Amino acid sequence: MKIGNIEFSDQPLFLAPMEDVTDHGFRLLCKRFGADMVYTEFVSSDALIRRVNKTEAKLKSSDAERPVAIQIYGREVDAMVEAAKICEEYNPDILDINFGCPVKKVAGKGAGSGMMRTPELMVEITREVVKAVKIPVTVKTRLGWDHDSKIIVDLAEQLQDAGIQALTIHGRTRSQMYTGEADWSLIGEVKNNPRMHIPIIGNGDVTDGMSCKKRFDETGVDAVMIGRGSIGCPWVFEEIKHYLSTGEDSPKQAFLWYMDVLKEIVTTNVEHTGERGGILHSRRHIAASPLFKGIADFKKTRIAMLRANTVEELFAIMDEIPSRFEV
Repeated sequence: MKIGNIEFSDQPLFLAPMEDVTDHGFRLLCKRFGADMVYTEFVSSDALIRRVNKTEAKLKSSDAERPVAIQIYGREVDAMVEAAKICEEYNPDILDINFGCPVKKVAGKGAGSGMMRTPELMVEITREVVKAVKIPVTVKTRLGWDHDSKIIVDLAEQLQDAGIQALTIHGRTRSQMYTGEADWSLIGEVKNNPRMHIPIIGNGDVTDGMSCKKRFDETGVDAVMIGRGSIGCPWVFEEIKHYLSTGEDSPKQAFLWYMDVLKEIVTTNVEHTGERGGILHSRRHIAASPLFKGIADFKKTRIAMLRANTVEELFAIMDEIPSRFEV
């Protein structure tokens, strides 16, 4: 599989762009565990063209992350074109356009998956961004706005004609947000459309090797993107790749090994944003991590971890877990 001049191995795994999740440190961790490509947190074109420091800081990446994609969103053609040119200055391998974010502050203003209501504008933005930059442009989107307007099969052809070099499809509509099960049938229909010749990347509800293999086998997608399944669990890429290559689950590491990875997330965030900001930024990983699933009477400990205000306090609570619970 190739996107532009970037070559990937068979059945590659990508880390999905996620706000307040896919920062520099987490991207590096996921790369270490086998992610074939990583994406920045998405950035607003409007904020970017105003050169908002906090927004522009999200564009920075390192060679160790490559291939790395920057993702932008917006609903104005001129702003998206200008933002795309700014992104190109940061030398990403790929520029990705977000037409899939379902949250109200984005989609409610007509950006992200809100674009599903104005597909003509979506295609126009895509065409103009492709013309504005030299790097490959890709798109991430959803099946449609709601159950009655699943337009992705026709839309995929239009986006391809606009010049994108790969398309990622999340198997839900905007109205579903993240509820219900992702529907991969239409992703497969796009992939198997004889008129489509760009790589199709599937996204939605892939959390382990078995679910990933099923999606590759059933749809023939060129790559699978992992989103929420990686939060608090960057080792998921290694586990999935082991399953894809062997058909078996990978051997489990010792509990303390996983705990050390979570601590590394915290430490890296603290190094980049200070103690208070780093701890706040890490709480989502701690809350979502599957590491603590199934531990009896764990609620109070989880709350204590999420309320900790210093690294010393947080790590002290984490260090007590193996001795206080049977893990």
